[in-house]
Amino acid sequence: MKKLIKMLSIVALIVFPAVAFAQFTQTQTLITRVGDLIQLLIPITAGIALLVFFWGLAKFIMKAGDESEVANGKRLMTWGVIALFVLVTVWGLTEFIGRQLGIESRAIQPIPSFRR
Repeated sequence: MKKLIKMLSIVALIVFPAVAFAQFTQTQTLITRVGDLIQLLIPITAGIALLVFFWGLAKFIMKAGDESEVANGKRLMTWGVIALFVLVTVWGLTEFIGRQLGIESRAIQPIPSFRR
């Protein structure tokens, strides 16, 4: 454990000044791309979490006589709400950190439509 801490300290002493003086020109590009990927994945996973919640709700309502299915529906609804909470939290933290670092946020563009 002491060797690991010593190695991490040496790496930190070497890397942190380079980052502070922006000697890594690709650092902001990397951070921006990771943020873009997270911004792309959040609506997809939020949709899946919402579907899980509604699937649990449907099981809860349709199988009202069977206690095990009702419990399964409650469990699915609970996990759906937890997943949505985590996703909104990650999205908020990503936006906050991006704004504090001065990184431009590229929000997902609306779905294109045909105009006549």
